[in-house]
Parts: sequence; C-alpha cells; structure tokens
Amino acid sequence: MEFKTDRPIYRQIAEFCFARILSGAWREGEKVPSVREMSVDMSVNTHTVLKAYDYLQLHGIIEPRRGMGYFLAEDARIKVNTTRKEDFFTVSAPELFEQMELLGITETDLIESYRLFRKKKNETITPEQPS
Repeated sequence: MEFKTDRPIYRQIAEFCFARILSGAWREGEKVPSVREMSVDMSVNTHTVLKAYDYLQLHGIIEPRRGMGYFLAEDARIKVNTTRKEDFFTVSAPELFEQMELLGITETDLIESYRLFRKKKNETITPEQPS
C-alpha cells in the first residue's frame, strides 16, 4: 500500500480496513488478519497496525478475543459508516468550509455543484436491459 503524507499511517490503515469491510471482503463476525500479518502486508511496523486496530476497537468495529485475535463486530458495517460520517463532519467538512471561505464559494455554489455532480453520476448509471 502506498501511503499519503496528509494523514497518519494508522488512519490510512483503518481506512483500508473500512474498505475491506464495506466491500464484503471481511465479513462480520469473522477473524481479521493478525497484527503481524497486516504489518507484513502493509510493510509497516506492528505498532502502527496495533494503533489502527486500537482505533477500530475504540469505535466498536473489531473485538479482541483472548488467544484468538481480532474479529469483526456483528454490526461492523453500520459502525464503519457511523465512524466515517463522524470523521467527515469533524475533519473533512471543516476543511472544505475553510477552502470555501478562502475562495469565496457560497452555499448556493456548493449546492449547485453537488446537484451537477449527482446528475452526472446518475447519467453514468445505465439501467439493466431486460432479458
């Protein structure tokens, strides 16, 4: 994995885990890779992975089981979405608002841009053809 410099590595590992959970690659209730396995796969120190797992555990996404490792919580997908929304509103949105102020972008400009984004996104979704 190639890490970016704008966020701590442990948070990027947590985001990687979020993606695995939301894609279904990691299933709720099942064991996740060990700290050692993940550190080898990510080419990072085990302490960095442990910090990422602590973050996931703090948010109730993974649960340690003595002598067995870490397992996904039964409601991990819901908790991932909740955690990502909290992160958006506490980190990403304030950064966006700061940029809006610096650039003179109004709420109306933002709403119009978002509507255009949604319209383009909906146009790229092609309906299934009947068989």
